[in-house]
Amino acid sequence: MSFFSRLKLALSFLFGGALPSQPALPTPEPVKPALPPPAPAPTPEQQHAAALFLLGLLQREGRLLDFLQEDISGFADADVGGAARLVHEGCKKVLAQYVPIVPVVKESEGAAMEIPQGFDANRFRLTGNVAGAGPWKGSLKHHGWVVTKISLPDVPTTVDVKVLAPAEVELP
Repeated sequence: MSFFSRLKLALSFLFGGALPSQPALPTPEPVKPALPPPAPAPTPEQQHAAALFLLGLLQREGRLLDFLQEDISGFADADVGGAARLVHEGCKKVLAQYVPIVPVVKESEGAAMEIPQGFDANRFRLTGNVAGAGPWKGSLKHHGWVVTKISLPDVPTTVDVKVLAPAEVELP
């Protein structure tokens, strides 16, 4: 405010007894609280740690990765069958402990089934001559699988989940 504006204000107060009305000041906008910075996107290893850890468990208990990575074309069927039994036993143990599964339907393969209209497409896949509106009648080709619970252990922070199985070195 300039000197003359202040002088005029003082004189009007002295001789008029009241202050002139002041112009309305603009209302300040409310201050919005600062948002915390967004969390950094997880790395693929962090995002898929549980799946990688499960693969490591399947390798440790059933040697699944060794079996799948092996070129079995040169082995006799009896040798492959013997190895498959060991892999089967170990992997089945891991699944039963951490990710137990049961069939989607209890009927045997080949059993007659009727699938209603509006069925759960996650649990049933219709194949063959699929036409018109349901219900559809057919025979069960595969009973499917569904997980009953997931109880994977927490992934230790000191574990590099990309290492599914460490190299083993036997010392003399």
